[in-house]
Amino acid sequence: PAHTMIAFNIISGEYPGCSDSLEYIDSREVPSVKKELSLIALGFIATAPTFASQQSTSQGFIEDSHLDLFLRNAYIKRDYRDGLADKAEWGQGIIATFESGFTQGPVGFGVDGIAQYGVRLDGGRGRSGAGGIDFFAQDNDGRAKSDLAKFGATAKMRFSDTVLSYGNQRPMLPIVYADDSRLLYESYTGTMLTSKEIDGLEINAGYLTDQQRKSDDSHDSGLKSLTFGGASYQFSDQFSGALYASHVEDVLNKQYLGLNYKQPFATGQLLILDFNGYNSRLEQEYADVQNTGRSNSIWSLAASYIRDIHTFKVAYQQSSGSTGYHYGGYRNQGGVGDGGNTIWLANSYWSDFNGEDERSWQASYGLDFAGLGLPGLTWTTAYVRGDNIKTAETSNGKEHEWFNQLQYQVQNGVAKDLKFRLRYSVLRVSSNASDYNVSGNEVRFYVEYPFNVF
Repeated sequence: PAHTMIAFNIISGEYPGCSDSLEYIDSREVPSVKKELSLIALGFIATAPTFASQQSTSQGFIEDSHLDLFLRNAYIKRDYRDGLADKAEWGQGIIATFESGFTQGPVGFGVDGIAQYGVRLDGGRGRSGAGGIDFFAQDNDGRAKSDLAKFGATAKMRFSDTVLSYGNQRPMLPIVYADDSRLLYESYTGTMLTSKEIDGLEINAGYLTDQQRKSDDSHDSGLKSLTFGGASYQFSDQFSGALYASHVEDVLNKQYLGLNYKQPFATGQLLILDFNGYNSRLEQEYADVQNTGRSNSIWSLAASYIRDIHTFKVAYQQSSGSTGYHYGGYRNQGGVGDGGNTIWLANSYWSDFNGEDERSWQASYGLDFAGLGLPGLTWTTAYVRGDNIKTAETSNGKEHEWFNQLQYQVQNGVAKDLKFRLRYSVLRVSSNASDYNVSGNEVRFYVEYPFNVF
């Protein structure tokens, strides 16, 4: 994602400027964050500008409300190498999201809701259970659930252009991103603040106390708490930046920096430079359980050149420190708990190329068939090669992946926005790096149809 920002650190209250390195958040300071978030919310309300805002133009609770449905049929199959059993899951999901408007007045109130239901079409005993698929959680007998239903609600209030909410949350930020890329959505419970009082500046902060995995209706994923804050800023039409920090209780402190620059040339030509970087430090007890070191820095720099219907991209990614980059997973399964999409790095496809000391290169090509008379059809292919992976067996493990994706979205008519997506990856990992990653072939096929009820 091309989100970027340079801003003050909400958690520490300090302005880091453009320092090349981000300071770790001292975990001893974290208990005060909940109180600081409350003060921040009150501060925005007290200092909100008097000019027209989202709240001042509110039409009302009912008038601005809408209900959307999202149908998704998803299939993922992984053909593993090295004697490992193949895994595959197939399901049909339906997701209904309701968002109310805000009541009129200086402070508006509203309620949101989400209902999700999934039916397993394939992927029973022996084929389910892959962490990277995770459509349906397994029961104690090893069978995947035959269906899944879950619900959530959120209460919200708005003053000017600042929204404070509590309840079911689906943050989509570089340091906590609820996974929406499988059958059903991952979600959290907690408090979030989003403020857009200054043009071009978006501030986000939150305190989350529980995580609901995408494949289960249980709220007990083992997460104790996750505190985060940061902002993104659009400096100009061409340059934007983002800076965020998070603390997952008993697990890690993490910071993110992103910078994005777009330079248009002649008609139909554009150069995009995209930098994304993370700095993490694990808690000692968690590192001991993982049998790894505590620190990691990982960054990627991508350059994309768009010319009419063609997109050419090259990228470099570097991981360093005493451990690889940790993200996602569930706490009661040894994971971090900060969301399955919390890896805004260029070389992330099936493999994330995030091993200890790993460095990787990418070459990618994309084609938009609209210029060839087939609007809505796109194709992307990428080759990524990584080396220098440090494991218990070697200091130079290797992996490479060839990625392909073909996508078509209906442009008009009754089925407008119906989307078909076929993805195929070939991943090969050297035998001396097998405790980091595993070789295999992967197929994903999704059919998605979003539509508005009212």
